[in-house]
Amino acid sequence: MTPVASGPDAAPGPVLREMRWWDIEPVLVLERELFPEDAWSRGMFWSELAHSRGPLATRRFIVAVNDDERIVGYAGLAAAGGLGDVQTIAVARDHWGSGLGAVLLTDLLHAATAFECTEVLLECRVDNTRAQKLYERFGFEPIGFRRGYYQPGNVDALVMRHADPASVPVQGSDTTHG
Repeated sequence: MTPVASGPDAAPGPVLREMRWWDIEPVLVLERELFPEDAWSRGMFWSELAHSRGPLATRRFIVAVNDDERIVGYAGLAAAGGLGDVQTIAVARDHWGSGLGAVLLTDLLHAATAFECTEVLLECRVDNTRAQKLYERFGFEPIGFRRGYYQPGNVDALVMRHADPASVPVQGSDTTHG
């Protein structure tokens, strides 16, 4: 498990750990709360977790758990052929602004490096400027749009690219918190 808080004056915070099958139900609760129109299904999470274990793993899915064992964030990355894809990042509303999103993204980018990805892509709702600012802070650049990507709301996705995931600083540095 990786503690989120760092530095001599940091308050204890959520701990990151690998997502497991028993996390799917609490993750779904948070998923539906944060993404009511286009929430992932139980089957989607099961499918991703099936590829996250063993020597041939191509996924990294993590959860952030607070002191009372509540999942307050989660994130996932898929990797194939030198390309990483941020599948999902979510942070409970009561943890917005805490830096948890930055910590989750840092973990995924380090995983992309471990998977030998030379670039990482992601899609972000065009109306989610909060997430876009986080991604831009980490060096992601807009490269295009996917029209009507998020269904059923028919919301466009902004496609963003990070050309060098290995350049992301170690968790806890000034550039990973916001």
